[in-house]
Amino acid sequence: MKDIEILSAKARVFLRTAEQILSAGDYDSCVSRCYYAMSLTAQAAPLTMNLTASSHKGVISLFGEHFAKTGILGSQMGKTLSYAYRKRIVGDYGVSISIAQDEAEDLLKAARDFVQKVEDYLNRWAEKEGRQ
Repeated sequence: MKDIEILSAKARVFLRTAEQILSAGDYDSCVSRCYYAMSLTAQAAPLTMNLTASSHKGVISLFGEHFAKTGILGSQMGKTLSYAYRKRIVGDYGVSISIAQDEAEDLLKAARDFVQKVEDYLNRWAEKEGRQ
């Protein structure tokens, strides 16, 4: 449970950082922080099933298999996480390509929604398990 709390808290910090970076006009870094916020909560969810992954692709796959495809959180959640990963690659490593303002704004909105939905799941799980 402690790891889940730490990952969720860090995700919320990354979302706040993404908001600040967006307002500074650094859209590439905003997208990166959005992805990492999502990735951290996507890592937390499988911990409820005693599952872990050791890479970005592994987290995306594990989340997709156990939470998106099963309907626990919906297939769109898996697609959103994969999309954010691809945008993060562009933002972090793209030389001739960069993230546009509207892309960063849209991804920040999606990241807030993603993190909230996963945290709602985590809270329901904790209540059910008597962990709160």
